[in-house]
Amino acid sequence: MSSSSETRRLRVGVDVGGTNTDGVVLDPSRASEPDRGIIAWHKAPTTTNPSLGINDAITTMFQSANIEPDHVASVTIGTTHFVNAVVERDVARLSKVAVLRLCGPFSKHIPPCIDWPEDMREIILGHYALLKGGLEVDGSLISDVDEGEIREQCAIIRDKGIRSVVINGVFSPIDTAERQEERAADIIRAAIPGCDVVCSKDVANLGFLERENAAILNASILLFARKTIRSFQEPIRKLGLHCPVFITQNDGTILSGDMAAKLPIRTFSSGPTNSMRGAAFLMQNQLDEDIMVVDIGGTTTDVGLLLANGFPRQQAAYSDLAGIRMNFSCPDIKSIGLGGGSIVRDGESMTVGPDSVGYKLTQEAVVFGGKTLTATDCTSLADQGVQIGNRKLVEGALSEEGIAKFKSIVKRKLEKVIDTMKTSPEDVPVLLVGGGAVIAPDELQGASKVLKPRWSGVANAIGAATARVSAVVDTVKSTEAKMTKELLDETSQEAIEKTIAAGASKESVKVVEMDTLPLTYIENKTRFIVRAAGDFDFSRTDLSTTLIEEAGAEAEQKMDEYEKSGKSNTTRRHNELVEDIDIEAYKPSVKNRVWYISETDLEWISIGCYILGTGGGGSPYSGTIRLREALRKGAVVRVVSPADVPDDAAVGCGGGAGSPTVGIEKLAGDEMLDAQRELYKVCPTPATHMIAIEIGGYNGLQSMIIGASSEMDLPVVDGDWMGRAYPTKWQTTPVVYAERAVIWAPVAVADGGGNVLVMPRASSDRQVERIVRAALAQMGSSVAVADAPVTGAECRRWAVEHTISQSWRIGRAVARARRDNRVDGVAETILAECGGAEAGRVLWKGKVVGVERTLRMGHVYGELVVEGADVVDHDDQQQQQQPEAVTSSSSSSGDRKPKFRGLLKIPFKNENLAAIRISRSKDADGKIVEKEEEVLGLVPDLVSVIDAQNGEAIGTPEYRYGLLVIVLGITASDRWTSERGIEIGGPKGFGMDHLTYKPLGKFVKPTSVIDEFDVSV
Repeated sequence: MSSSSETRRLRVGVDVGGTNTDGVVLDPSRASEPDRGIIAWHKAPTTTNPSLGINDAITTMFQSANIEPDHVASVTIGTTHFVNAVVERDVARLSKVAVLRLCGPFSKHIPPCIDWPEDMREIILGHYALLKGGLEVDGSLISDVDEGEIREQCAIIRDKGIRSVVINGVFSPIDTAERQEERAADIIRAAIPGCDVVCSKDVANLGFLERENAAILNASILLFARKTIRSFQEPIRKLGLHCPVFITQNDGTILSGDMAAKLPIRTFSSGPTNSMRGAAFLMQNQLDEDIMVVDIGGTTTDVGLLLANGFPRQQAAYSDLAGIRMNFSCPDIKSIGLGGGSIVRDGESMTVGPDSVGYKLTQEAVVFGGKTLTATDCTSLADQGVQIGNRKLVEGALSEEGIAKFKSIVKRKLEKVIDTMKTSPEDVPVLLVGGGAVIAPDELQGASKVLKPRWSGVANAIGAATARVSAVVDTVKSTEAKMTKELLDETSQEAIEKTIAAGASKESVKVVEMDTLPLTYIENKTRFIVRAAGDFDFSRTDLSTTLIEEAGAEAEQKMDEYEKSGKSNTTRRHNELVEDIDIEAYKPSVKNRVWYISETDLEWISIGCYILGTGGGGSPYSGTIRLREALRKGAVVRVVSPADVPDDAAVGCGGGAGSPTVGIEKLAGDEMLDAQRELYKVCPTPATHMIAIEIGGYNGLQSMIIGASSEMDLPVVDGDWMGRAYPTKWQTTPVVYAERAVIWAPVAVADGGGNVLVMPRASSDRQVERIVRAALAQMGSSVAVADAPVTGAECRRWAVEHTISQSWRIGRAVARARRDNRVDGVAETILAECGGAEAGRVLWKGKVVGVERTLRMGHVYGELVVEGADVVDHDDQQQQQQPEAVTSSSSSSGDRKPKFRGLLKIPFKNENLAAIRISRSKDADGKIVEKEEEVLGLVPDLVSVIDAQNGEAIGTPEYRYGLLVIVLGITASDRWTSERGIEIGGPKGFGMDHLTYKPLGKFVKPTSVIDEFDVSV
């Protein structure tokens, strides 16, 4: 038969799940027909060696539909093998990993895996060391790598028997000249022949901890991945298929087999993505609203929201797998240990899962003659219409009461995970797919309807067969000789060419995502990120069909060694949803007017700090886990009220200055303590208390980090000098009060690398700012600043009071909204904690449709554009406060509530400055003309952008197209609303002289946690 492109048109999709192997053969040219172009399909239990199952699936389908090998253009395989190994903590498939950081003096307080679940850390992390190396953001050296130092670590790693090593260097993703990770990898491979070495820059992008986490998981799974992918490829060769073999990755597109063997982590979420893409394919022309897809396999249930555009909802800035935070794009999926093979134990209290017999279902389940009671057995008992195995074998295994318990448990587990994925309590359609969907009830609370389309049982395989091709270019380029637009066009073309090279047809490729991120304090450097995607090119004959090779006897090892026992729960724990603390009953520890910070307090304060950061201040995440680790080691953090600070106290201050991009990459060392020590060499009065320079972002935690008993052991004042985040040091309340000519000198600045700048005096606070900013560029774009103390009396007059309390209350509000599945109303919940409706208002709800950034004088200036989206508001009273032009009722919507319509512009200078409703039209020449219609919020009032999916703040570096957001306005502290305060912190302070400040509400002083919860003893 001819092998022309006309004949070679069929796509084979195979999904190798933990329980079943599904397959389809699909003709894309017939996708619009009633049968969706599905020529053949197959479902069978997954075999111990996946190659046998794949061979059987393809052979059976070829025979049933009379398909010749030359008809096939590609085979695409999806697998849950790798992610299941992680979710199940399967020690048989996870290797011990050694981590070598090239970081110099940085990150010492946040060691590898510090933010992992304890059991995962014990299974995977075998060794780590912090070594010389790393780059500054401009590409200059923190220090060069030390070959001898690396060799010493290799000897330790070799003695421990570890065969997988991760190298993570500070700013390695932009390291094109020094090649530190690559050089270190060469040294390691020479010292430990045959070991696996993973360079973090090959796995993920900027974000030191998150990239490292992803690289560690990738390294842990490598050996298993190579064997698995080879087992996938073998049957293709034996069946005489001369076509490329692809593996599906997280975003619903494909990877070549050899690339998947090197980066198996990119496949971790491909199972749920395949299922959702398959669901979109089956529901084409019927999908006009978001649908919750519930994919029930044999081991796990994965739940995600399929958007009306046919793609899964993505996680925002970070992804989370088994409690581990990473920084590459993944579908927003929640997984629980529930499936058709889940083991049922009918003891004093019945349990269903999380352990499973997996692919041994047909051997071990009672209906198949086995001895293990599974969810499938109980479903067969509960529903006589289910024809699986021999129902007589399971009769009597459960009482009527037991059957009712089982059904109730399954229903409750599914309803709970569905509710967790919703952003509002409104019912949504639920689409059941997967081989284990038989265990799900026909009705679920929270579901407007429960759907199960034809071929839903093989939706994963359909998603694999219809996967697209994509490529990403993430690079840093110089804007000195070329305009940003020209460079973006160049990068887009590179992404398009890379996508075509990966197998996409030229005419179908489009840029689907792009971003430009100017690098602060670095002249003429911008980061460009562009993703392109397209349909598979059936005419291509040049794509690799090379098999993954293994060395020596290793190649002959069978997959049987990775057989899951399904019975032992001692070596792995599942990623079950856990109950939150009782938010209403929780009381912070406040004794004798001293608040002792707990981990719960810290979590809530951290959430609140980022929201009060109004887009700036940098993410508090690294500070949170540093402080959390200190608390776990016994450190004590004491917070006191400004009212209790003595007049003669010396209230010190410290904060970080610099680029948020640097902050997520070059994690702090001891630079703050260095700065404090140097300050008190020129400042004779030692601090007796500590206060935050700004409550917004990372600096909101800085006073607690410095004041912890493990550091300077000082009480922390419940307040700060901004009540938010501002980009400059002179935009602080002590400067507003102007009781001294200069507040911010003496000052000490340390970069953590041994360089310290001390200014004993200065002519003005603005001059202090200028000098510190100028020094920043030469000190790595991130420094710690220690400020001279003020008196207790001055602190009480100047400080924005109770802002740690305010952060705590905001964080509690977010936690409450999540618990109640009211994230869409989180802004209203926050306002209730901040003084009620008069203290602020919801300014906007919608989708990000535009982000622009530019760099001027060390600050990132930009503009966010949010299109009003159909986000239902549940608070009628709150709705009545919205500007009439912002919300309007549709005449066809009946009793539906008003919606936000049109566009909102949010200009920012590191932090958000305003929220301005705009309109756009075309002039006579066809150019877009923008008109400012109404100012909804303006500095010094706070304008915060919140992720509508989880209620947390989104910082300006994290703004990207497509995010669903809520824009919240909070009235500024009365410390800012004097004439001088508005001049410094209002529109004039940012060059927006054409705008006039009008308060968006009435300031309500935050309620002190200390006043409310104090227990005198």
